[in-house]
Amino acid sequence: MAKTVIVYASTTGNTEAMANAIKEGCADADIFAVSEISAEQLAGYDTLILGSPAMGSEVLEDSMESLFTELEGSIAGKKVALFGSYEWGDGQWIRDWADRVTTAGAVLIGEPLKVQATPDEQALELCRQFGNSAASA
Repeated sequence: MAKTVIVYASTTGNTEAMANAIKEGCADADIFAVSEISAEQLAGYDTLILGSPAMGSEVLEDSMESLFTELEGSIAGKKVALFGSYEWGDGQWIRDWADRVTTAGAVLIGEPLKVQATPDEQALELCRQFGNSAASA
């Protein structure tokens, strides 16, 4: 059975709420805040579900940027799904991240999931569905 992990960065709690709902959708996945796991530990997983809020001029949160930079050279062939929250802009940060995933040779699972501001119940249900789809891909 494929091993799935959810790793998220969250500054206001919005992306963490999304991560927890995604976990509900894929019960067999492990879940970690970005500070709790290393790129080396992630090598043991087949499917990575990564989440980050948009920061500044639509870039990844710093700790997720650092982790992903470490991962980029070792994710070829892995399945990767992306999610995150944002307050402004149009989601360019997650499109750029998706491009980095595919350029690194990973298989992007579906469209990245983005939620503006605090996820409401409808958005959390989308997160659950996203988790289920990502884990079964």
